[in-house]
Amino acid sequence: MSRPGAPLSEIETWVFDLDNTLYPVTERLLAQIDRHMGAFVARFLNVDAEEARRIQKSYFRKYGLTLRGLMIHHGLDPVRYYDEMTPMDLNEVDPNPALADAIRAMPGRKVIYTNASAHHAELVLDRLEMNGVFEGVFDIGAAEYIPKPAVEAYRVLCDKFGIAPGRAAMIDDIARNLEPAWTLGMTTVWMKTDAEWSKGDAPAEHIHHVTDDLLGWIRDLPGA
Repeated sequence: MSRPGAPLSEIETWVFDLDNTLYPVTERLLAQIDRHMGAFVARFLNVDAEEARRIQKSYFRKYGLTLRGLMIHHGLDPVRYYDEMTPMDLNEVDPNPALADAIRAMPGRKVIYTNASAHHAELVLDRLEMNGVFEGVFDIGAAEYIPKPAVEAYRVLCDKFGIAPGRAAMIDDIARNLEPAWTLGMTTVWMKTDAEWSKGDAPAEHIHHVTDDLLGWIRDLPGA
């Protein structure tokens, strides 16, 4: 059933995705992530690179996060995963003070919700020059390693930050990640990109707003 979102002027809490929403994940950065993840899967499961990639992609498609599949099917301790995963080289993440200022000026609270770790989020926000812009980070650990788009993780997010869904908006680059937010009553904003993992996504009843220019969209908000 179609349901309109709250007027943007009435939003009290803005929930932002991180990767490919606040900054573009370049092909080089994506390839680096793939290599690091593939190497970890190959080591952990003692398989060759081809089989590791097949497993990696299969779990990502099924669970929204390769880590989740490894936990469910192979008993992986997520602490080991984060201890052994090679940190990403974030030199391709450029500072964006204009976007930082625009988000800072938005009325209401701002929170990051990411399937990555809080440590990764902190490193990215530092590169973007967005330290102090967000009230907090809700990461995969805080979600008890249940990734988007599982609706139970969104409920934990709302409980943790005292978010009233009817007065909240969520911004994400993956359209299907917005459906649980819509289910809970949030206003949804799809940050449309050309990323591989977003292919096949299309506007649907759970999408209230669509943009491919986050800075421009924020600057056009009422009261901006």
